[in-house]
Amino acid sequence: MFFQHVYDKSLAQGSYVVGCQRTGEAIVIDAQRDVDVYLNIAKQNNLRITHIAETHIHADFLCGSRELAAVTNATMYLSDEGGKDWQYQFPHEGLKEGDIIKVGNLSLEVIHTPGHTPESISYLLTDHPATDKPVMVFTGDFVFVGDIGRPDLLEKAAGLAGTKEDGAKQMFQSLKKFAALPEYVQVWSGHGAGSACGKALGAVASSTVGYEKIRNWALQYSENEKGFIDYLLADQPEPPKYFAMMKHLNKVDRPLLTEVLKHPKLDKDQFISAYEKGFKVIDTRNKVEFAKGFIPNTLNIQGNNSFSTWCGWVLNYQEQFILVAEDSQMEDLTRKLMRIGLDNIYGYISDVNAMGIELQTADVISLEEFKNYVGKENVQIVDIRGASEYEAGHIENADHVFLGTLQDNLDMISKDKQVVIHCQAGDRSSIAYSILAKNGFKNVKNFSGGMKEWLAENGKTIMSLGKI
Repeated sequence: MFFQHVYDKSLAQGSYVVGCQRTGEAIVIDAQRDVDVYLNIAKQNNLRITHIAETHIHADFLCGSRELAAVTNATMYLSDEGGKDWQYQFPHEGLKEGDIIKVGNLSLEVIHTPGHTPESISYLLTDHPATDKPVMVFTGDFVFVGDIGRPDLLEKAAGLAGTKEDGAKQMFQSLKKFAALPEYVQVWSGHGAGSACGKALGAVASSTVGYEKIRNWALQYSENEKGFIDYLLADQPEPPKYFAMMKHLNKVDRPLLTEVLKHPKLDKDQFISAYEKGFKVIDTRNKVEFAKGFIPNTLNIQGNNSFSTWCGWVLNYQEQFILVAEDSQMEDLTRKLMRIGLDNIYGYISDVNAMGIELQTADVISLEEFKNYVGKENVQIVDIRGASEYEAGHIENADHVFLGTLQDNLDMISKDKQVVIHCQAGDRSSIAYSILAKNGFKNVKNFSGGMKEWLAENGKTIMSLGKI
């Protein structure tokens, strides 16, 4: 048997290539959209991609199953569970509980595991030349290492009211199926630490059923459904705004993008023309470089592993936009954006100084300066971290305005007081600073050291009290 785990750090998303080396057939599970990675794996290992499968209709990335099918002619195997409202709206081979997918001498048994979503399925793999017992289970967003999938995304991200409690009850029952699997079976899930699809995902890539039975919090509630539901629904992170679009695009027929696009480098005239028309500009430089000098009205979203997530919060799918990035970064950034369907890159520039526009600088302050503003009546301290971070502990009298919803809550930011924003370590506050600057706020300072630096000096503070 051939096996390879493909992991996208930017979305903490895992996909899988599993093949029968005797027949040369292979299946790809939960493919990312830039599918050349799977074509290269198959070519390097003398395999043919003949089967493509998904565990559910994803909300956090644009699945590449259809792109992969278009270039390989492989058959797509997708869930037909969950009822008529949860059916994929394009041709595929439908799967139900107990169905078997045969890939050469391998077989994958379908287990219906609703909870995260009604149509969610898992695949129990048997490598028949080695054994007639199952060896792996691919759980998608059902069971993670140390955590389970959240059932509230349909309500919070897609606006389907009343679904989270039903999902939590379904999850409780699905876990009984999981716990009944042999303890030696390896668990390979759809996400790792950093994903917004759960609240406490482990950093280890895989686990076993036995390990999860003793380690995963969710499997400690086997006789306490109410306690399980209450804990599962509490303190889940805010689902990124783009999740609703992903849920839609992964369900319906849509245009395909089977290769990574190359975008033009704009000259000064091209950039100025687009800039004056109001094209949004995303400056992907390091926050320190951005603070030293940036083109007015541009947004600073650093080109790191969180790049696509924050772009998904602040961009919409109908607008074209421009990137500020080095030539060497563009392929990586393009891949990150296409994985969530943000394909409308108009072009890019590398040198902000060459555009003939007077640059602005960010007002970044140190910890010592920040202390002088804390507790002052004419100062508004704004904590832009997530709600659970804020509730776990925050600076006394600091207002909370989550970064992801800042653009929709600008009325919560004072135009009369001195505003000082912060996050945990400065990356998110740089985004927030640029959003406020773009929207005409002049009285903003960025305490870039954030809670990390504040707590380093106030380390004995009890965070659970909710104030510092």
